[in-house]
Amino acid sequence: MKVSKLWLVLSVSLLAAACSKQAEPTAAAPTAAAPVAAAPAASTEEKVLNVYNWPDYIAKDMLANFEKESGIKVNYQTFENNEALQAKLVAGNSGYDIVVPGAVFAKSQIEAGLLQKLDTAKIPNVKNLDSDIMGKLSKVDPGNSHLIPWAWSFTTVGINTKRVAKALGSTPMPENAWDLVFDAKYTSKLKSCGIAYLDSPTEIMPPALHYVGKDAYSNAAADHKLAADMLAKVRPDIRIFTSAMIDDFASGKACVALGWAGDFNIAKARAVENKSGEDLQVLLPKTGGLIFFDNLAITKDAKHPNNAHAFIDYFLRPDVSAALTNELGYPTANKASLEKVTPETAKNTAVFPPAADMAKMVSPSAFDNAGRESLSAVYTSFKKGK
Repeated sequence: MKVSKLWLVLSVSLLAAACSKQAEPTAAAPTAAAPVAAAPAASTEEKVLNVYNWPDYIAKDMLANFEKESGIKVNYQTFENNEALQAKLVAGNSGYDIVVPGAVFAKSQIEAGLLQKLDTAKIPNVKNLDSDIMGKLSKVDPGNSHLIPWAWSFTTVGINTKRVAKALGSTPMPENAWDLVFDAKYTSKLKSCGIAYLDSPTEIMPPALHYVGKDAYSNAAADHKLAADMLAKVRPDIRIFTSAMIDDFASGKACVALGWAGDFNIAKARAVENKSGEDLQVLLPKTGGLIFFDNLAITKDAKHPNNAHAFIDYFLRPDVSAALTNELGYPTANKASLEKVTPETAKNTAVFPPAADMAKMVSPSAFDNAGRESLSAVYTSFKKGK
């Protein structure tokens, strides 16, 4: 698949900026110099904000600090995949003010009028966003009028090095990491220690399509069938379809996983913290991983849009965005935050991939409704083993 050279430029600028700093982690606490943007004086909004985000995807003190400074009570709930969020939005009256859709779904949500335009006058810290990243995101959000990136990472393969080495025995590691989850030569051996897939068609089918040489975001049913034929060969070897990848990977339930680099980073840190002895590693496939964006958006029927804008502006402070990267291992689009990213995090290639690997990454895109239905049907049959 043709990959934009923009990612090469982006990765160099992000990594260079981050690695050149030697500052220690900065807490996400608000500073007196940059108060939370206040809602207009005439606003009659109650001091409440309802947020719907992915699990394990926020710095630990972010909400408490925002609530303390703004006086706005945050009701925070989580969803497991883009499909669950999509169902809520399509049904209407979700009750949420801020949601965090992936770029693969956001384009159709914008076109369907499920998300409202942002008022950037209420988000002065929008100036901190990286113009290169926002240019890439404009492919799904023309004019950057609806979305503010929360974090980005890439879909790839994670391994438990000791368990994988034992399971493979005399078989050497493949040159392309995707083989570990898509080639029966390897999965037939690795099933003994457990293979885990994310449980979502729009997370599994794109890398499968990429692996068989097709556009990762193809809407063609024939391409989906080709990916399905490949997946059918490894289906007997897959132990877990999970929405709790961090826990399953960190605990050793799976020795190989197809998931998000950011989640693998969290799992690795959790294994170290728990002193489990599990040696986890994030791999960078020879043919490239799949870049993704998760984005802050305000629902069309949000009851507290001014509070939502205030939270977005708060998140875009350099120290607040950097806290998310330092704690979770997910980069943000906040260019001003890079000087507050710890040297250890800045040097982590699973957070900021090297330029050569970034150049191979598949850029994010979206499926149309027919393509998504086809993907879901193929994935459901695959998961059932039919």
